[in-house]
Amino acid sequence: MSKSIFRKKSVSKILADVASGFSDSEHPGTASHLQKALTTKDLTLMGIAAVVGAGIFSTIGEASFNGGPGVTLLFVLTAITCGFSAMCYAEFASRIPVAGSAYTYAYASFGELIAWIIGWDLLMEYAIGNIAVAISWSEYFVNLLEGFHIHLPAWVTLDYFSAFKAHEQIQQLTASGHTADITERLRHAAEAWSTAPGSGNFRLIANIPALLIVIIITYLVYIGIRETKKATNAMVYLKIAVVLAVIVIGFFYVTPANWHPFLPNGFGGVMKGVSGVFFAYIGFDAISTTAEECQNPQRDLPKGMIYSLVICTILYILIALVLTGMVNYKDLQVGDPLAFVFSKVGLKNISYVISVSAVIATASVLLIFQLGQPRIWMSMSRDGLLPKAFSRIHPKFHTPSFATIVTGFVVAVPALFLNLTEVTNLTSIGTLFAFVLVCGGVLLLPREAAVKGKFHLPYINSQFIVPVMFIIGVFFGRHWIANLFEGEALHHKFPYFLFLILSFTLTVFAFIKKLSLIPVLGLLSCFYLMAELEYESWIRFLAWLIIGLVIYFSYGYKHSVLGKQKSETAFSDKKE
Repeated sequence: MSKSIFRKKSVSKILADVASGFSDSEHPGTASHLQKALTTKDLTLMGIAAVVGAGIFSTIGEASFNGGPGVTLLFVLTAITCGFSAMCYAEFASRIPVAGSAYTYAYASFGELIAWIIGWDLLMEYAIGNIAVAISWSEYFVNLLEGFHIHLPAWVTLDYFSAFKAHEQIQQLTASGHTADITERLRHAAEAWSTAPGSGNFRLIANIPALLIVIIITYLVYIGIRETKKATNAMVYLKIAVVLAVIVIGFFYVTPANWHPFLPNGFGGVMKGVSGVFFAYIGFDAISTTAEECQNPQRDLPKGMIYSLVICTILYILIALVLTGMVNYKDLQVGDPLAFVFSKVGLKNISYVISVSAVIATASVLLIFQLGQPRIWMSMSRDGLLPKAFSRIHPKFHTPSFATIVTGFVVAVPALFLNLTEVTNLTSIGTLFAFVLVCGGVLLLPREAAVKGKFHLPYINSQFIVPVMFIIGVFFGRHWIANLFEGEALHHKFPYFLFLILSFTLTVFAFIKKLSLIPVLGLLSCFYLMAELEYESWIRFLAWLIIGLVIYFSYGYKHSVLGKQKSETAFSDKKE
């Protein structure tokens, strides 16, 4: 079995399958190909749509509170990490221009079991991320309506558990005489419980706006890539205009004294925001799922990824400088930092404009991720690892119709009832794991000569560079390494030990095998950011992967197209 679960799908086989189409015999009356409609400009805008969203309008506030003005360093560090990964994605995209993203790339480089693991990981990343974005959009939308004096009942704007918990918490605070600790947010959540129809512990409480936006977005994704493209482009132009206006106007209200001290909580304080900042960046990889819908994927996909990442990094750094310059970083622990800082300096009209753009920006993020998710289901279905219905392509709209509807339900129903406080961490660890495997997969690819019109990852020999970096890192980090072996709960430091083992192993291989530098740096930097995430996120992530392995061995392994083909070949050879 060990050989069969690591069976690889060759690049030529992947490209031949896509060229021949998948539908004809399996799904009569359906289309066999996706529609090619995307250019470099469209892909760049899609990347910006996925990256400039909830991060720039919400999580940047918490990150600035922890790191102060020095949070700009975290954006640079995260951008460099994503840049290494983006170049590795671009290398794969130029060689394997098909849907499926990291899942397809892993199938060609690591084999079926690792491909399944990364595919299952991506399903978690996209689904949970989309649920979080839908809930975030609902909050922005409700706040926007409040600005226009339109008040929705609290019980249709919140989830059941938040309302119940707030109700109990207020009762406890009131009984203990700590009524001063009752915040406006807590009071609003408790109001949802007290005003909701029902009796006892049964109350009809659900986040209806979150449901509605998922339905609208799913419909857009279902009816075609052209419609999705038009909607995305329009939303991106609008929110970039707003972000640029915020930067320009905000600079006139910057007080340079607010930038001192630059690192009030040290580098550790900066790294506290890593999950939120990285959650802001994930998304550039989502456009790799649209490879089969690009007019020239081998040229356009790499450009779209890298252009969008560079543009978004510049915007994030400028926004972080404006935020921390306009007000003291200690005031930025709020859910809507951009609107907050302009209200603080007396520009309330601009804060309303920001609220509108936050609604649009969050919707565009949801749109791109809802576009990417069904294409991963479709790719896994084509290979037999999921039921064949998921690879069905609509005859008129040329979209993965069944997979799109299912992913709509997977996001819409939990968004009604869940309050995912740990969502950014869980989504970030899933994305980083995908990046680690993509960077590692590039190291396993045979080196190819550059071809005109195709992106090619530049080869830089890491034989001496990586060992020198490792020695320097150990020297300057010797106290940090020594501290890992001290104190209680050593198992919580397990991710750091893994990082050290991986660093040493890669250093040895870099010296012996003369590995390419960029994927090595990408792999190490992504794994370091994984290690910085909370231990609980690792436990939940591993639990999700175990569930995935159970499904693989009970269904995917038996129904794998590659496994069946090998079995048929072996049978025909025996017969002869």
